[in-house]
Amino acid sequence: MIVTITMNPSVDISYPLEHFQLDTVNRVSKVRKTAGGKGLNVTRVLEQLGADVLASGLLGGELGDAIQHELTSAGIKHAFSPISGKTRNCIAILHEGKQTEILEQGPVISASEAEDFLVHFEQLAEDATILSFSGSLPAGLPVDFYSEMLAICQQKKKPVVLDCSGKALQAVLESQEKPTVIKPNLEELSELLAFEVTNELPVLKEALRNERFAGIEWIVVSLGAHGAFAKHGNTFYQVNIPKIDVVNPVGSGDATVAGITYALEQGKSAEELLKIANVLGMLNAQEAVTGQVNLMNFPHLYNQIKVAKV
Repeated sequence: MIVTITMNPSVDISYPLEHFQLDTVNRVSKVRKTAGGKGLNVTRVLEQLGADVLASGLLGGELGDAIQHELTSAGIKHAFSPISGKTRNCIAILHEGKQTEILEQGPVISASEAEDFLVHFEQLAEDATILSFSGSLPAGLPVDFYSEMLAICQQKKKPVVLDCSGKALQAVLESQEKPTVIKPNLEELSELLAFEVTNELPVLKEALRNERFAGIEWIVVSLGAHGAFAKHGNTFYQVNIPKIDVVNPVGSGDATVAGITYALEQGKSAEELLKIANVLGMLNAQEAVTGQVNLMNFPHLYNQIKVAKV
């Protein structure tokens, strides 16, 4: 069973606009609301792949109830830990080929709620074959909370795919507990390493050889339309992808995480993992609904992706 963790879930609201104007009224005719947070996007894609997946994390308030109801209605297993605070809204305004996001901070987690979750999480990790942690940590949790969760997984010898950024990722890199996979983008790499990381191969290689990433088996770097670059052990991979028509890019990174997690659980080769992950990211970008993929198009894109050792 794959366990996905979303510590700061949300109801994701998408506002598509032909033109977005400041300081005036913008009317939206097609509003989409979905159970969101990066980990729940991962969950939905895994469910569409036919994986045995269970979603967990922290939920509270009416929006938390709505998220659980939506997951139940979709036939997705879930086991969230309750909190007294209220789950947040996150708004994405899609306009003129751009994406403007308005993200609520979310609830403040108490020390007792954090401890209750770790007890709950220990059982989840026991039953899991692999886990994915996605997104930000809510206020109230210590910056090294993911490291505490990784320590539990390490004790139980369970692999973890981690997709986070900022101080939470820095804390993980500074700890002894390492995930199996991290998935930073160029901006996050540049912030971590304090120099500009571009998509040029020598620069990427230098960045991923940095001692801060020691002990991490897989580093997969998203390069947007330019594909991806990855380091597996001591081997580097360049991933070239075909050009596609993008409908909604929200959640494409999460679909990629779903592909990585699925491929690891299935024991796929490095090349297969990178192809599956990138195909799912592209399939998500071709759909209006976040976390939705049309698997009928999977073989066509899969066969166009080129993965090379570099």
